[in-house]
Amino acid sequence: MELPEECWESIFSFLEHHRYFEPLSLVCKRFLSITNHLRRSLTITDPTLESLPHLLLRFPNLTTIAFRDFHGNLDSVLSLISQSGLPLTSLDVSCHKCFPLLGLKCLASKIRILTELNCSNIGSLKDSDLIEIGNCFPSLEVVDISYPDHGCGFSPNGSLDSKSFSGLVTDYGILGLASSLRRLRKIDLSGNTFITDQALVSLSSNCMFLTEIGIRDCDFITQNGIALAIRKTGNLKSIFMNGIGIPSIDVCFLDSFSYARSLCELDLSNSFISDELLCLVAEANLPLNKLVLSRCFCFTFDGIYFLLSKYQSLAYLDLEGANFLNDESIIELAKFFGNLTFINLSLCSKLTNSTLFNLMGNCPLLTIINMERTNLGVEAFPAEIVVNPRVKSLHLGWNNNLNDECMKMASYVCPNLEVLDVTYCSGITEEGILEVLKSCVQIRCLEISRCQGVNNLELDFELPKLEVLQAEGLAINDEALASIGKRCGRLSRLNLEGCLNVTARGVEGVIVNCKALKEMNLRWCNNVSVDIVAWMVLSRPSLRKITLPCGSVPTANQRNFFLRHGCLVCQG
Repeated sequence: MELPEECWESIFSFLEHHRYFEPLSLVCKRFLSITNHLRRSLTITDPTLESLPHLLLRFPNLTTIAFRDFHGNLDSVLSLISQSGLPLTSLDVSCHKCFPLLGLKCLASKIRILTELNCSNIGSLKDSDLIEIGNCFPSLEVVDISYPDHGCGFSPNGSLDSKSFSGLVTDYGILGLASSLRRLRKIDLSGNTFITDQALVSLSSNCMFLTEIGIRDCDFITQNGIALAIRKTGNLKSIFMNGIGIPSIDVCFLDSFSYARSLCELDLSNSFISDELLCLVAEANLPLNKLVLSRCFCFTFDGIYFLLSKYQSLAYLDLEGANFLNDESIIELAKFFGNLTFINLSLCSKLTNSTLFNLMGNCPLLTIINMERTNLGVEAFPAEIVVNPRVKSLHLGWNNNLNDECMKMASYVCPNLEVLDVTYCSGITEEGILEVLKSCVQIRCLEISRCQGVNNLELDFELPKLEVLQAEGLAINDEALASIGKRCGRLSRLNLEGCLNVTARGVEGVIVNCKALKEMNLRWCNNVSVDIVAWMVLSRPSLRKITLPCGSVPTANQRNFFLRHGCLVCQG
């Protein structure tokens, strides 16, 4: 009995990412048609450009388009997209040299239902651009204009260069944007250093549905302005800022949290906060589920203990750089961690193995643990070790004392581990890494760059889920690389930068066996001949980016030839 298309669509929709559609699309024409219609997002890069008209026809239901590492004419591509008739709702043009004003106007003439626009890190963003955004896309609900790149507008001595300077984002531009975007829910203003409290007044007065504001590195926004925004924005659920408490914390800022009845996420990174502030936040009885105090100063264990005792529903906690924390204090705090799914304790230099394994044993919902640059590898393991199948990601980089014994214990405690990052952990050898890989068959991403103790990594077992391998600076040779190619059939990204023992023979083993390979970094692999690159591109059609060994520069003709085959070849 043949299933109707609706049933197949329902089944395929359970796949967590569209990259899994590719093998399905090769089964039959029917599956190709179904997966084409289910595809919702597209990332445009330089290699994509030549086939873009075909892709826009092939995927008629795209709602999200993002540009990444794109160096072409953004205006002309947006004009092409405007003719496609796509039901586009989200567009990301971040990190581009110039604001694509003409392209966005062309897009707006055909598609006015855009609800999300990311213009972060755009070169020379100015007030008139914001006003045009508001006029073109009045339905926008999410806008990111953070950290505009005005580097070209400053002379070497740091003063404004009037010849190349084209303008800034000021309060006037924010007012024009806010006046047009009545449905705005989220906006990130971070890095716009010339806006003031008046920008927050404009947003809180005009955007009644505003729930999230980002104002990191906005030097002229004061605590008084933030307090006013919190008081006037009744629906505010998330606010992220930094630099609070310099030179001191204003009373109006302290009092404002009693008005933030809907606040769920609070980020005070890089601030001078106090126990008094933490206590006032605790007593405000907010519906808080995310708290970020990364690299904050002047608060103590008593302040954070009181706050966490009031917010035992927290799911996300970032205490990076809280150097007063030790293993004993974490045991005390852990009784409030029953609902935590994420914790960051990086740069807490007094924390050892005891903290890591006590967290795993006492936090049943924890899925992501960050403990980079701590003191892991020191002290004995807790007497009682509890298996935690919920832990998916461990980020433990830059822990020089971390050793194979700790790795083996982690693999036992976290059998469902998917992401492991032990970058720059010099005490780990291939024995510890292999033990993890044997025990944790769900591993998707392994980052072991600059682990000086890993001299080789020959595999004699399958790694069916591994997609990303960061192996920068390792002493692996061709035999090990060939074994990785044979055992890691789903590998899509491989970083071999600085692997001096690798030659073309090892690279060939990966290219032949890894049919899903998309990116390979060979920078500083000086024993790999560039003559192999053309064979790589032609032999593995899935390749989208190759970084050449240092000193190798593709000619314009070679670059264009590789681009026509869908692969960007970069200078090493």
